[in-house]
Parts: sequence; C-alpha cells; structure tokens
Amino acid sequence: MVVLLALSVFVNYIDRANLAIAAPLIQAELGLRASELGVLLSAFFWTYALCQLATGWLVDRYPAGLVLAAGFALWSAATAATGLVGAFGALLGVRLILGMGESVAYPSYSKIFAQHVPEHRRGFANAAISAGLAAGPAVGMFAGGLLVARLGWRSFFVGLGIGSLAWLIPWLAWMPRGDAQAGDRGRPSVATRAIVQQRAFWGTASGLFASNYLNYFMLTWLPLYVVRELHLSLDRMAVISGTYFGLAALAALGCGWLSDRAIARGRQPERLRVRLAAVGLAGVALALVIVAFVSPALSLAFLFIAAISNGVTGASLWAVTQTLAGATAAGRWTGAQNFLGNLAGIAAPALTGVIVDRTGHFAGAFAVTALVATLGAAAWSGLVGDGRAVAWGPVGASLDGRESAGASVVP
Repeated sequence: MVVLLALSVFVNYIDRANLAIAAPLIQAELGLRASELGVLLSAFFWTYALCQLATGWLVDRYPAGLVLAAGFALWSAATAATGLVGAFGALLGVRLILGMGESVAYPSYSKIFAQHVPEHRRGFANAAISAGLAAGPAVGMFAGGLLVARLGWRSFFVGLGIGSLAWLIPWLAWMPRGDAQAGDRGRPSVATRAIVQQRAFWGTASGLFASNYLNYFMLTWLPLYVVRELHLSLDRMAVISGTYFGLAALAALGCGWLSDRAIARGRQPERLRVRLAAVGLAGVALALVIVAFVSPALSLAFLFIAAISNGVTGASLWAVTQTLAGATAAGRWTGAQNFLGNLAGIAAPALTGVIVDRTGHFAGAFAVTALVATLGAAAWSGLVGDGRAVAWGPVGASLDGRESAGASVVP
C-alpha cells in the first residue's frame, strides 16, 4: 500500500512540475513574458488549493482509496491533454483541471495512514510520500528535461499522461478495504469549525505553507534559474534539478527511518517530529540567505543543503498532522491544512515572476523564500506545541448544521 501511494505522489509531482520542465521552450514558442509564465505556473494551484476542503470532506465520508483513484484518472487525462493544446487559454484550462484532480491526493494519504498505519511506522510511511514528492521532480526534470530537449515537449506530456494510467490497475486490486472506513460514512464526526479552532492546526498549516513555498518555487522556477542566471544548458539543468530533488527524497527517507527507530526505542513521537520539522525549515532559511548573496557557482552547494533540510521537514510534517487529527478527522484536517498550505503554490510562482521582472535576477526571490521558511520554523515551535493528539469531545453543532465533535488536547 505504501509503495503504491509513494508511486502515486511520484507521478503527481512529475505531472505538476512538467510545465516548468518545458517552460523555456513554451515561453519561446508563445512569446510569454516572465509574469505571464508565472500565471501559467501558478494556475494549477488555484483549483488545487480551493478543492482541498471538498476533498477532505469526501475522504472522511467515502472510501479514500476510491476517491484517490478517481482523482488520479482525472489528473492523468489533464496531463495528456496538455500536449495537445498550444494556446495560452487552453493551457490555462488544462492546468486548472490538473489541480482539481490532484487535490484528492494528500487528504487521501492522511486518511489511509491514520487508519491503517501504526504510530511507530508513520515516520517512514510519510517519508515515502515525501520521497515520492521529491523523486517525481528529480526524475521528471532529469529524464523529462532530456526528452524535451531531444523530442519536444508535446510528446512528453501525452506519453506521461497515458502511461501513468497503468497505476490504477494495481491500486484498484490492492487498495486498503475493510470496516475501518465504515464509521466515517454516516456523518462527519468532526466539523471543520472544530479543527480550525485548534492552535496546533494553524501551526501545521503555517509550517506546510513555508515548506510548500520552497517546493513550488523550485518546481516552477529552478529550471529557468539554472538556464538563465547560471547560463547552463538544458542537459545541465536536468542534472542539477534532478540532483536537488533527489537529495530531498533521500533526506526524507533517512530522517523518517531514523525517527521511527528513535520512537521504537522510547522517544516521544509527537515532540520529536515537531522538532525535526522546525529544525528542517530553519536549515532551509539559513541556506537560502547564503544563496541570495554568493556567487552562482557557490549557490548550487547551498541550494542542495536547502533540499536536504526541507527533506527533514517533509519526513515529519504529515505524521504530526495524522497524530493530531486521528483517523476520525484526518481527511478534513488535511484538506483544510492543505488548502492554506497550498496558497504558497499561488504566491511563490507569481511573486517570483514579478521579482525577476523588476530586478532582473533571482536574489530577491531567494531572500523572500528564506524569510517564509523562518516564519514557518517559528510556527512549528510556537503553535504546534508538543504535537499530542486532539481528543475530539462532546457532540455539538457544525457550520453545516450537522452534528460534530468538539475538541480538547489529550492531557
């Protein structure tokens, strides 16, 4: 199950990053300004973020495995369609559909892990998702960059979209089933109102925003940064981009495995994972401050340090959410958290485009990303607390008129 979910997020992040891979060719073909390219790169996140609340509700009421399968089919079709269109408006439309399909992913992952993976194994399970997140762009930018340079970007989109549908065959055969989800189908036991009243929710959402800001900055602008500011070829861009995301994947897996071992030996899981998430973002901030002010040759080394640091954060981020929310509220908590956290996907590409247009270089964009990471580390430390589970308490009225649980922190 974990392997298939890691493969799904691997495909997910290739699909959302593939426009950035082809950005230099698409920009030249359509004659786009940097700010216009920024709109295309951020459009995915408009629907991806807005649909999170709906998909969180869906996976708390219906089998998360089936919800994930439907979303996977939709986003694969949108990827294939991207290679068949060429006008700015059509590209904008398929990116919006792609965001709708991919919005099911993380609420489904959290629901499934909260129900089917024990606490002392969630570190590695969530690290596998983070590794898939990083490995998708790593492989996509390395192999995709080479393919785009040699074959053109249209064939890459069509082949990837159609080929990825094969994932549905083993998933529909082996996805988790049973009575674990049955208790969640009658009504939502925890309303979104009760979730957003938790201080820890705002800490995890802010921390996710900071981590995502870096992820989406790199997903959408790293290829152009390497080609334009470092003056390297498309082939070198593919290698550097692949290395960046590959290091993040290895760091996530290593940190997730080590944290599970520490928990098995008696360490408190919640506090350990909160600290790891905060330390990782602090490392990102320090590395990117240096990137903003050093020579281009030296900047690559500190970019790779930022990748490793963000991998450390990614290994713990969603495990903390699943512990706080529990199986009862994992879908809605994740949906609301991902809605706020993925506003970074709207902000980072567009704001970077504006900064690059006005300054002519990327130093200011790296400095802004470092500031966001600093605020994210502070949110993990100051708002999440020790990460202990919320005890969803007496039944009360939710915003939509249904019954819903209140909450208190487990003493």
